[in-house]
Amino acid sequence: MAAETQNVVVLHSRPGVDKPPSESNFALERRKIPECKEGEILVKTLYLSVDPYMRCRMNEDSGSNYLTPWSIGEAPIGGGVGQVIHSRSEKFHEGDIVQSGGWPWQEFSVFPVSGDPTLQKEESPFLCAKSSLLLGIVGLTGLTSYIGLKEKAHIETGANQVVVISGAAGACGMAAGQIAKLEGCGVVVGICGTDEKCCFLTEEMGFDVAINYKTTENISEHLKMKCPAGIDVYFDNVGGEISDEVIRCMNKDSHIVLCGQISVYNKDVPYPPPLPQDIQDILQTRKITRDRFLVLNYMEKLPDGKKQLESWVREGKLKNRETIVEGLENTGKAFVEMMRGGNIGKQIVKVAEIVL
Repeated sequence: MAAETQNVVVLHSRPGVDKPPSESNFALERRKIPECKEGEILVKTLYLSVDPYMRCRMNEDSGSNYLTPWSIGEAPIGGGVGQVIHSRSEKFHEGDIVQSGGWPWQEFSVFPVSGDPTLQKEESPFLCAKSSLLLGIVGLTGLTSYIGLKEKAHIETGANQVVVISGAAGACGMAAGQIAKLEGCGVVVGICGTDEKCCFLTEEMGFDVAINYKTTENISEHLKMKCPAGIDVYFDNVGGEISDEVIRCMNKDSHIVLCGQISVYNKDVPYPPPLPQDIQDILQTRKITRDRFLVLNYMEKLPDGKKQLESWVREGKLKNRETIVEGLENTGKAFVEMMRGGNIGKQIVKVAEIVL
């Protein structure tokens, strides 16, 4: 390789547990490209994923037993896809497309073949050519929606169930709405924050109804009007007051898929955050399930789930939308904008072009 140094985005400072992140929390540095040793691969970064869960990793204590905090002065890590440019392992070859959940925000990375359980070589030619999908609709994001609905929503074919999704124009939300339809649900309602996103949901993603929570004065009354039979499944990406309004309209023996709580990610509260007493009383009286969901607890279901998602995408049954920011140097900006709701669909950072 001609170049010996590379661009690296590092965590420059922490925003504090109760403050939103800013671009100033990140810095761009030049650092040496790591040496590829025996049993390792050197990979060029193609795409990086920025996701709401990363906010807790900016704190000294992530508040989670499965997420380690990012270190000051070091590159943040998350989901990434890249192309092998040098291999010292028989399992990988130059040109292979690989993904990992422990991908640093830098142009080149070295991965130990046996030291990263999330490191995978992509075998599907379709996904190799469209590798950003591995971070979104066919990756852990899409799998979170698919398996969350399969395991926690109790969908019954032909039951015509009503599903409400908050954060519906985000990566998990847009996938969850479409999957709910594919699994046989009746009415699918999406809650989001702009009229543009509402149109996206109903005109492109096949949602029956979309509600702009910023301009709707009484969400509960609006839901009762649009869903007179009540709500059977709530796919919760947001939490907070929006979720309280949805829960007030839920039926007896209904189910909440607790996927995320982005409304409180900038607040120092436990996860999942406690509910107001009146909402907790509704859960208990109506016997509504609200179990925390983590897709990593269903590792054995990921391969089959991925095959199903890819099949739906190839058949045109599962549509995708990405908000792509170009350039590694803009990764921090992309993360901050995503946390402000600036994205539609999956937020992706494109770092480099694939070499076919």
